[in-house]
Amino acid sequence: MRKESKVDLVKDLTVKLKENNIFYLLDASGLTVAQVNAFREKCYKRNVEYKVVKNTFIKKALEGQDNDFSQLINGDVLKGFSGLLFSGQNPSGPAKVLKEFRKENDSEIPSLKAASIESDFFIGDEHLNSLSKLKGKEEIIGDIVALLQSPAKNIISLLKSSENKISGVIKALESKQE
Repeated sequence: MRKESKVDLVKDLTVKLKENNIFYLLDASGLTVAQVNAFREKCYKRNVEYKVVKNTFIKKALEGQDNDFSQLINGDVLKGFSGLLFSGQNPSGPAKVLKEFRKENDSEIPSLKAASIESDFFIGDEHLNSLSKLKGKEEIIGDIVALLQSPAKNIISLLKSSENKISGVIKALESKQE
C-alpha cells in the first residue's frame, strides 16, 4: 500500500470515528473465510458496518479525535487482529449481531475487545451481554413519551369513569332538595 493510500485511509477512519460516537473493536481471528462472509452479511442486514483495519491505523485515527481515547490506545486492546463495528445511533446493534453470530456458530469468536459508546469505554468480552441490552436514542425517547403520557391518560380515564358517579351524585342531591 502506498503512503498516500495509508494517509487517506487514516483520514477516512478519523472522520468515520468522529461521525460515529458508537463503535466496537473485536477480534475475529480464527474465523474461516465463509464465516467472515456470513458475519459481514449479518452485519449488513442489521445496518452495522464491519471493517478490518490495521491497529496502527486505528491508533492514529483515535489520536486524531477530540475525545481522550488513551485508555484504548495505551492498553492491550489494539494488539493482534482488530475489526471495527459501526452502528450509527444504535448502541446495542453490534453487540446483538455479535451475540447472534456466536450463538449460531456455537463459538466465542469473534470476541469483543472493547466498545466506545458516547466516549464511555467497555473493555473486555464480559461486557457483551450488558451492551446488547442497551436502548437506542429512539427507544429511550419513546419510553419517556410513554411515561409522560401515562399520568394524563390515568386522569382522563378516572374522569370518564367517575363522570357517571358524579352525575348520579348530583341527581341524588337535586332529588333530595325537591
